[in-house]
Amino acid sequence: MKALRMTAWGELPAPTRVERPVPHGSEVLVRVEAAGLCHSDLHVIDSAPGTLPYRLPFTLGHEVAGHVAALGPDDGGSDDGGSDDGGSAAHELAIGARVALYGPWGCGICDRCAAGRDNYCDRRDTLAWHGAGLGRDGGLAEYVLVPSARHLVPIDGLAADQAAPLSDAGLTSYHAVSGLRHALGEGSTAVVIGVGGLGHLAVQILRATTPSRILAVDIREEALALAHRSGAHFGTLLRADTAGVLRAESGGPGADAVLDFVGTTASMELATSTLRAGGALAVVGSGGGHLTVRKPGVLPQGCTLSLPFWGSHPELTEVIALARSGAVHVETERFPLSAGLEAFELLRRGRVRGRAVLVPD
Repeated sequence: MKALRMTAWGELPAPTRVERPVPHGSEVLVRVEAAGLCHSDLHVIDSAPGTLPYRLPFTLGHEVAGHVAALGPDDGGSDDGGSDDGGSAAHELAIGARVALYGPWGCGICDRCAAGRDNYCDRRDTLAWHGAGLGRDGGLAEYVLVPSARHLVPIDGLAADQAAPLSDAGLTSYHAVSGLRHALGEGSTAVVIGVGGLGHLAVQILRATTPSRILAVDIREEALALAHRSGAHFGTLLRADTAGVLRAESGGPGADAVLDFVGTTASMELATSTLRAGGALAVVGSGGGHLTVRKPGVLPQGCTLSLPFWGSHPELTEVIALARSGAVHVETERFPLSAGLEAFELLRRGRVRGRAVLVPD
C-alpha cells in the first residue's frame, strides 16, 4: 500500500510502498478514507535526532477517519499499550463500521488511560510513541493498524473529511474550551488568538456550548473572514493597539477567557494584556514562546493558566456528536494522498484555509 513515512529527521516524509498490515490479537485494521494534516506533523518532521523518543521509520498522520476493514482473531492481544481490554471490544465492531481514530495512545493500563484520558497517560514519558502517526504508524496511508477498538469512535454518516480533523483539531479545541467553561457564563467574553485549523473550530464550539461573546484575532484577513463564517462576533488584525481594542470590545476590564492557538511570545503577551483579573488563559499553540509566571507579574491577579493537550476519548465522542448535529463544520482543503508533500509545503507556508485533508487516490 502507499504511505507517507518519516525516514529521516529534518526531512519531508517519503512516499513509500509498504506491506498492508494484518491485525493480530485485538488489533483492528482501518481502511483510511481521510487523514488531516497538522502543525504537529511539521514539529515532528523538523525535530532534531534524539529530541523525540520515536523510532524511525513510521507513517505520519494522527487525524484519521475510515472504516473497519479487518479484525484481529483476539488470541491473546499484545504488549503495545492499547490492548488492555482483552480485545473483546474489537468483535463489537462490524466490518465496514465507519470510525474516527482517537489519536493519543497511552500505556493502556494506568488510571487515566482506563478512563479514556490517554492524552494525559501517567507513563507518557516512558513510551517510545505518543499515538497514531507519532512514533506508531498513522493514517497517511491506505490502511492503518489500530492496537485496540477502544481507540475508535463511531462516526456513522458523518463525512470522513469532516470526522478526521475532529480527532485532533476539533478534539483539542473542545478540550481547551471545556477547561474554560467555568469562566464563560452569561455576559462573558472569550478571545480566540489564531483562527486556523483549530481556532475556527474553537469559535464554533464556543458558540455551541457557551453564551460568550467571541472576539477573534489573526494576522491574516482571510483568517478573520473564516472567524466570522465560524460565528465570531468581532475580529481584528494583530496591531500595536489590539489589546486595547479587545478590552474595549469586552466592555473595559478585559476578556473572561483567552484561548491562544499560536503560542508565540507575542501571542502570549497579547493574551495576558487582554485577560481580566480572575480570568482564564489556555495556551494551546506550540509556537515556542515564553511566558514568565511570577507573583506579582504580567498575569492578572486571580487568573488561571492551563496548557491543554489533545483531549479525552469521551470528549471526542461529544465533539463528533456536535458535528453530526450541524453545530460544528470543519473548513477543509482536500488533497489526494499522492499530493501529500505539496500539502505539507502549503501548510508550512500558512497557505491552507482551515484544515488540509488527504484522501486516498
